Parts: sequence; structure tokens; C-alpha cells
Amino acid sequence: MMEAFFRTHAYLVEHTNAPVRRLLMDEIDWNDRMIGIKGTRGVGKTTFLLQYAKENFDIYDRKCLYVNMNNFYFQGRGIADFAGEFYKHGGKVLLVDQIFKETDWSCQLRKCHDLYPDLKIVFTGSSVMRLKEENPELNSIVKSYNLRGFSFREFINLQTGNQFKPYTLDEILRNHEHIVRQILPYVSPAKYFQGYLHHGFYPFFLEHRNYSENLLKTMNMMTEVDILLIKQIELKYLTKIKKLFYQLAVEGPKAPNISQLAHDIETSRATVMNYIKYLTDARLLNMIYPCGQEFPKKPSKVMLHNSNLMYAIYPIEIKRQDVMETFFVNSLWKDHKVNQGNKDSYYIVDDNMRFRICDAYTKNKIRMNSDTIYARYNSEIGKDNQIPLWLLGFLY
Repeated sequence: MMEAFFRTHAYLVEHTNAPVRRLLMDEIDWNDRMIGIKGTRGVGKTTFLLQYAKENFDIYDRKCLYVNMNNFYFQGRGIADFAGEFYKHGGKVLLVDQIFKETDWSCQLRKCHDLYPDLKIVFTGSSVMRLKEENPELNSIVKSYNLRGFSFREFINLQTGNQFKPYTLDEILRNHEHIVRQILPYVSPAKYFQGYLHHGFYPFFLEHRNYSENLLKTMNMMTEVDILLIKQIELKYLTKIKKLFYQLAVEGPKAPNISQLAHDIETSRATVMNYIKYLTDARLLNMIYPCGQEFPKKPSKVMLHNSNLMYAIYPIEIKRQDVMETFFVNSLWKDHKVNQGNKDSYYIVDDNMRFRICDAYTKNKIRMNSDTIYARYNSEIGKDNQIPLWLLGFLY
């Protein structure tokens, strides 16, 4: 049986093509023995594992092996047992895709860690998994990382063949005029921005299939598999979760009326809040709170996790301002804390920076304050405390 796995591994690694090298590849400390890579469906976790194998091992080097827990072989056999056999024959690095398909995956991983001291395991799982909070046996041994969808920077590099580098928020705020001058001679970001907002976040836009259909299928899988399976929710509640998600999506970024939602999907307020939390964990929603507040309190705003989801769900009635605010929150979400500001379209970042997302064309109607950073769309350049919104897509 092991032969079949090695053959599949060789085929997949040979045919893997990662057109953009993900930043996470260099952020991970690959010396750790147990590495978990979480991420929502469709962001490229499988490709990421195979790319790691391709960069570090010869295709036919039997020290490294990729396996997917979707394989029915694992129904009757735990991963620890399989890892033992791989280890016995000189295996050093086991790449395990979709670990949560194994019922007692956390115990199995702990067993691997304790029994095979020279074996490294890199596994992928859903963003819904609470790796350490719900699995104390893994607390001290797993290093957990998040793989995100493409940033606007990655999307531009992919479309144009450029190699633009990421910048920190601090660098952007201090030097945005200089940074923009280094980018504009090579590419016009405005030419690619709408494409990214519509279909650039999930790598499967590279496949020759209908993107929105593919994304809808992925969203259904997130609710049907990731949320139901991992949170162990009975199937009969699936329609309630989907209905709630759709209603929140159609209402656009705003404070949810929890009582009304509870009435609409015929459940309690507490259950509605839990469902919103699950949808947030699945990276379908983002919850925005005022500074100093967090779940289980009611958020001051619920918005879709990224703008691609907006176009897939209700392409007819999208407000431009909503799309831009969704892009802003999603771009900052990786490394920064985003809270609701005191007015519409204002946000507080990392407890001390006040941002306003606004249209560059309405500049004359806005009274500018020196304590606010204006992230402006419909403009490729900025000045002083007015920065072009698209540049925040270069944070990773």
C-alpha cells in the first residue's frame, strides 16, 4: 500500500505549479516537529504542502510523503499507525492534508509526536478548527499558522509577472508616496483592482471554470463540511445556518438585529450569536466590535470576510463603499486589530489609529482632520495622511 502512496506523491509533486510563492513559506519555522496550517477552503493549502515538498525534496526521495485524509484507506487505520510504518522505512517528513477527516486526529498527532522523535508532521486543517483551545494535548507541541487567500499584491504579481514586495502598515503610513512611485512605473493598480475585488482572493480563479459557481460551491462546503462536521452540529440545523448567512450577507455591513434574525431562523438569540461565530471562524464573515468589546457581545458590524463573497452572493445590489470597507478590513485582518470607529466608515486600527475609508472624488465634501488617516479609493496616489486604499493590499 505504501508504494501506491509514494506513486501518488511523486505524481502530485511533479505536477504541482504554484504560480505565486506564498509569503508564509518563509514565515514558518520549518525546524518545528509539528506544524499546523489552517485556512479556509480554496486558499491553496494542498498546493502549499506540495510546493514545500517540491522545494525541499527530490520527487522520488522517500524521506518525504504527502497523504490526503480523504483516502478511504484511513477509515480503518489511524494516521499514527501509518506514520509508524513510514517512519520505520526511513521517513522523515509526513505531509497530512485535511487532518480533521480523522475522528480522533488530535490524539493521533500526539501519539506520533511521542512515538517517533525524528518525524516531522506538517498538516492542514480548516480555519474552523480551534487547534489549541479544544485540544489541550497539542498545546505545547503544535505551531499553528494561517494561510490566507491572495493579497492584492500577490494578485498583481501573478497577473503582471512583477515581483513587488510586501510592506508593513508602518512603512505604508510613513512612506506611501515613495512606495507608490516605485510601483506606478511598472503597473497601474487601478487596472487590476476591480478584478481582484471580484475574483482575486481565492487561487482557483486560475482554473478555467466559472469563478462564481466555484466560489458558491466552496461556500456551501464551508458550511456543510467545515462547520457541521468540525462543530458536530446536526444536519437538520444546516438550513438555519445558511439562511442566517444569506440574510447577513444581503443586509450588507451593519449591526445585526439579533432578535429579528433569531425570529427569522426560528432559534434563540444565543444560537444566532454562536452561528455568527462559526461563520466567522469559517472565514465567511468578519465581526467588528467597538474598542474593548469582543464575542460573545453583539458586534457593532458584521460584514463578509472578503469582497469576492459579495459578488458571488448578491451581485445585483453591491454598494461601492461596502466593497471598499470589506477590502480594508480583510487586508488588515492578518496582522492587525480592527475595531469600529465612532461613525460610519471610520475604523480604529490597533487601538490607536483612526481610519476613514472614502472616495477620492468626494474630497471637497470631507473636512480633513490631522488625527485621521484617509484610505481613498478611485485614486492611485496619495499625499500626507491621505493614502491610496489599494496600497493596503500590499501588507502581505
